[in-house]
Amino acid sequence: MNCTMDMDVMMNWYVLYTKPKSEKKVAERLTEMGINAYCPIITKITQWSDRKKKVQLPLFNSYIFVRLTEKERNSVFDVPGVVRYLFWLGKPAIVKDKEIETIQNWLSAPDTFDVVIDTWRKGDKVVLESGPFIDQEATVQEVKQNHYLLVLESLGCVLKVEKK
Repeated sequence: MNCTMDMDVMMNWYVLYTKPKSEKKVAERLTEMGINAYCPIITKITQWSDRKKKVQLPLFNSYIFVRLTEKERNSVFDVPGVVRYLFWLGKPAIVKDKEIETIQNWLSAPDTFDVVIDTWRKGDKVVLESGPFIDQEATVQEVKQNHYLLVLESLGCVLKVEKK
């Protein structure tokens, strides 16, 4: 019995590079085509000279995530605004399901959450015990009087944690 999975049937999350300011529209059109597309959105308050307004912006400029099989990969180019796939080491970059879930959890988390901090030093490896990045491993990059900077290597981002 052959136990290997057929790579053409396996669904992976890929990173698509889009034209600037096209992320939401591309994700919408891909979804209409039946492709699982995810464009993480944040709400930001923008100040004009006469008013403030809440606007919804993509978390990652010019990037969206699509979940599809290897065979379906070229179908995304039927949508205007799609430029190319993001590549890593000569192959299309694949994002793990857990990383997509972490982004979704982070975006759905309340604006503030409690973090209990022991005395950390630069270079320490820590595992976050609460908040949207729970169970993520981070490295302490910087220790300041009122905050820490932590590098979440699996997500490629920096987290600022305020001291209380």
